[in-house]
Amino acid sequence: MVRNSHYHQDFDSAVSPASRSPTVGRSVNAEGLLEDKVSDESALAALCGALGAARVSGLSAQEADLIREGAVPPEDVVAWVAHAIRRGEDPLGDAFCALRPARERRSSGAVFTPPAIVESMLAWAEAQGNPGRVVDPGAGSARFLVGAGRKFPDATLVAVESEPLAALTARANLAASGMAARSEVRIENFLFTKLVRTEGQTLFVGNPPYVRHHLIPPAWKRWLKAESSALGVRASALAGLHAYFFLAIAKLGTPGDYGALITSAEWLDVNYGKLIRDLFLGGLGGRSIFIVEPQSEPFPGTATTGAVTTFQIGSAAPTARFARGATIPDGGSLCAGRSVPRSRLTRQSRWSDFTRTLPKVPECFVELGEICRVHRGQVTGANKVWIAGPHSAGLPAEVLFPTVTKARELLDCGPALRDARSLRCVIDLPTDLTEIDDGVRAAVERFLERAEQMGARERYVARHRRSWWSVGLREPAPILATYMARRPPAFVLNSASVRHLNVAHGLYPREPLSEPVLVELVKWLRKSATVHGGRVYAGGLTKFEPREMERIPVPTPLELISNLG
Repeated sequence: MVRNSHYHQDFDSAVSPASRSPTVGRSVNAEGLLEDKVSDESALAALCGALGAARVSGLSAQEADLIREGAVPPEDVVAWVAHAIRRGEDPLGDAFCALRPARERRSSGAVFTPPAIVESMLAWAEAQGNPGRVVDPGAGSARFLVGAGRKFPDATLVAVESEPLAALTARANLAASGMAARSEVRIENFLFTKLVRTEGQTLFVGNPPYVRHHLIPPAWKRWLKAESSALGVRASALAGLHAYFFLAIAKLGTPGDYGALITSAEWLDVNYGKLIRDLFLGGLGGRSIFIVEPQSEPFPGTATTGAVTTFQIGSAAPTARFARGATIPDGGSLCAGRSVPRSRLTRQSRWSDFTRTLPKVPECFVELGEICRVHRGQVTGANKVWIAGPHSAGLPAEVLFPTVTKARELLDCGPALRDARSLRCVIDLPTDLTEIDDGVRAAVERFLERAEQMGARERYVARHRRSWWSVGLREPAPILATYMARRPPAFVLNSASVRHLNVAHGLYPREPLSEPVLVELVKWLRKSATVHGGRVYAGGLTKFEPREMERIPVPTPLELISNLG
């Protein structure tokens, strides 16, 4: 047996005979042990080959090359890993995550699902039926498929994975689990996957990759537009990749097929999520949504709230179930919770409210939104261009506006922002450049030439503005507020009358309020605001959208005036 430096020689000393036994439970730290023994990706690929990856249908030439590049692993390593896989562990997936930097994995949406979530979703699937085929659209190391193979011993298993090394870990896990003969791993983009008709139901289950819209290739966005139009729904170019996967499943599935997907929960409320909401209410046949409270970190190492969505294609139940919890429930509880009529879901664009019990507003209080409108600050689309610096030297003061460009500027200034001298200026040109005085026109034109050279004109936001060069800052808001932090929002009186970018919200009174009343309102908000009512992401990161901030209870203006006495 050939060995090399990719495999450390002291494996037996680190793993006792008892820990190598297939009867030992999850007390063995598979991630730590295998990370110590497999030191690079070629070694991991070779280990997958030794575990029988090639026995699973569909091995690509690229995967075969990866296997050949690594040295044959020691027999004791192979035996221990095989035993761990049969115990229900995923040492190969853990090793992949340890070897591939988190930043690189996040760029492709590769965040592996915790075992408890996998088990809960599969328990739900088992309670719904006995599928003839199980498809994981973003398989990773095949955690879902291996679990499904144990629950559905007669089902064929189809893994779709675009990353070759991850696909090898999926093959090895399926082979070591004794499922190679009924498994297939495809190296392809799930958006273009084709499935042949099969007897019985198809179960779609998994964790689609989480990739933000700016990293999605234009060709895929064209696919999204065309396929959504074919199904009679509209899609936004701002949609994340998980929205594409919902659409692909709606396109591939046939009536009676069913599924459970875990994704980020933001689609429940944001504009781009309308595509998924329309699919849920339409042909996808949405059954339930369970939000996993972010404190439990459903996706370790990411600032993401989880949502488990269940569906049965073609069904049209009059209601859908909504719930949330600090931990993932057992399978039966995924369809528990509040029953919401489909007619109400059609009318409302913010669905996460159905998982919450909103507090009653106390007497002599109103929601903040009755006193103030809350608006997010402007998006520049290219801060390096539109925040003044050496590249903008010579621009006249009339187009330079002191602006809050970092949330820290509000967190550090106390209850009032009185001095704008420490703030940076944002360049905001009028949409009609003829409004600029002839004496400074040349300086503005020189700046615009530099801005184009810096790529400002081609940025997404600039292309969708009335005039690409006009940022369009809002008027100064009397009160400014942070909206995303691991703490309650910081409310600040804007005594310096500065502008704000999208790092902050501006509070604009619906009716004029005197400065003493504004001061009292800021005092109240600073001492009383909590994280309740915001969207809490993993690790305790709390975000308040404008409408969420408007729901904060505050004293009425008359009550605030009475406090002045």
